[in-house]
Amino acid sequence: MTGDLAIVEQWLGAVNREDAGGVEALSSEQVEIVGPRGQGVMEREVLGEWLARAGFQSQALRWFCGGDGRVVVEHRGEWHDVASGEIQGQLVIGSEFLVRHGRVVRYVRHDTGVLDALAAAGLEQRHLVTSRR
Repeated sequence: MTGDLAIVEQWLGAVNREDAGGVEALSSEQVEIVGPRGQGVMEREVLGEWLARAGFQSQALRWFCGGDGRVVVEHRGEWHDVASGEIQGQLVIGSEFLVRHGRVVRYVRHDTGVLDALAAAGLEQRHLVTSRR
């Protein structure tokens, strides 16, 4: 797989491996993060700090790609206690990404699901990726 979709897949893979260096390398120097606890533009090094305390893992269910840097992923997220590994919560979420020059510049977590993520990204069901190389 190539292009923006591959960048997002690698980014999410690095998150699942708790690979702070990988997430930072795939993010722009300043990245906009929007989530349930707020939003802001921050230095990419903050992502490593987030990984250390988040206990987040996900399994991608569906991918949507607009071809202009807009990517939406529907995935099953799990939050684990970082000390014990016990699952603290599960939710199917929509994640909205914007990729520029091979790096993630914006990430938005939509706890209300993929339809809201698609609408916010200006994508539709027709942008569903049915074949990934």
